[in-house]
Amino acid sequence: MKKPNLIYILADDMGYGDISAFNENCGFITPNFDEMAKNGVSFTDAHATSAVCTPSRYGILTGRYNWRSWLKSAVLGGYSKPLIEEGRETVASILRDHGYRTAIIGKWHLGMEFAREEGFEELPQHAACDHVDYTGKINRSPVTNGFDYYYGISASLDMPPYIYIENDHFTACPDHETEGTGMGFFRKGPTAPDFVHEEVLDHLTDKVLEKMEEYKEEPFFLYFPMPAPHTPILPSKKFQGKSGTNEYGDFVLHCDDVVGRINRKLKELGLYENTIVVYTSDNGCSPAANYPELLEKGHNPSYVFRGTKADIYEGGHRIPLIVQWPDQMPKGKFCDRTVCLCDLMATMADYLDITLDEKTGVDSVSNLSLWMNPDGEEVRKDLVHQSIDGSLSIRKGNFKLEMCPGSGGWSDPKPGEESADAPRFQLYDLSKDIGETKNVIEDYPEVVKELKATLKSHILRGRSTEGPEQENNGQQIWDTIRWVEEEE
Repeated sequence: MKKPNLIYILADDMGYGDISAFNENCGFITPNFDEMAKNGVSFTDAHATSAVCTPSRYGILTGRYNWRSWLKSAVLGGYSKPLIEEGRETVASILRDHGYRTAIIGKWHLGMEFAREEGFEELPQHAACDHVDYTGKINRSPVTNGFDYYYGISASLDMPPYIYIENDHFTACPDHETEGTGMGFFRKGPTAPDFVHEEVLDHLTDKVLEKMEEYKEEPFFLYFPMPAPHTPILPSKKFQGKSGTNEYGDFVLHCDDVVGRINRKLKELGLYENTIVVYTSDNGCSPAANYPELLEKGHNPSYVFRGTKADIYEGGHRIPLIVQWPDQMPKGKFCDRTVCLCDLMATMADYLDITLDEKTGVDSVSNLSLWMNPDGEEVRKDLVHQSIDGSLSIRKGNFKLEMCPGSGGWSDPKPGEESADAPRFQLYDLSKDIGETKNVIEDYPEVVKELKATLKSHILRGRSTEGPEQENNGQQIWDTIRWVEEEE
């Protein structure tokens, strides 16, 4: 039997509550996401490794917690240096080594090495840059990380440069600057003559459909990290006003349409039954979506969860996850077991009977048993999350220990604005308090002790799975270790 194709569609800043199959009070219907849910398994306790985009993408591709890399907080920009270490295996490199054609179309946001004008070694991360040689070769682009083909943008759609990249070269040189405002915000920066922000999502989708046609005779892995519904929030005219909420809700419907186009193409090519389609998001919804306006219209992107993108709270990293594989998986099922986006590597390796070496996928756990039986036993013993300021939390069973006194992100209480008498850490029993409203840190000292010890072990061992100890990259997360040791 032919190996299954894999299409991994990653939304940018879409909340758990943005899909009507996950949210009984969504306020609008997402027909194509719901159709996927009817034909696959929806995971209701799925998490990104981080509450922001660069680090969570690192976790997806490497099967390794992002805080083990040199990036300990925040995100990269459009000109940033590479985050994935040279020589590190990715989901793409492993699948390519086992007979797959591999392509990424969309937002990379994991850094590259651009050709520089002489005398300029460091480039600004988020601002526009005048010292890039846009005709030169790009080193350490996605094609050096296991992908046969790459077409897309270097980072978020609100970060320059606004120029498409194909494989290891820009497709054009910038000839003007553009800037967006309001919900269509994007930073001022160099822009290619063929680059129109409002057209990027559909243009990239067209490229995905073309690549599906090209690869149809062989097993393929297509990674499609969409630039939406992240800012600039620019739904096409077809969807403007359709959600009954605001531009963000309309943009969610635009994303829903993209998924419909991909599934229809699979059916047209006769590939639908034996293709795994994964739909998920890199983190929770951003405050840029205008939560007050959405809530007024009856829609909450964070569903019942506290917080938003960037936060250590559930709204920051609990995300929608739908896996559709008609030939193998059950249909219309919901799974409430805890899973993580970094589990993709181990899951595919498990199905394909691939043995990962001791340095690869050190935090990845196979979800294959849950793909096949959503009511099966838990596969994860625990799970570590990270907020934008670098704060960690550890979840085990119903309990979640957060190693910070506030959100660690953009919600109140923000870092540095917490109450002076607030406990240093937070503990929540999610079985009784899914909204993380009551800190029970004083009520369960033994649980706190156990979770701290487990987190410390995962950090020091360089892995959270069985196997020989590994090294972390960059400066160790000494604050977490120090805080644990102080209170032991």
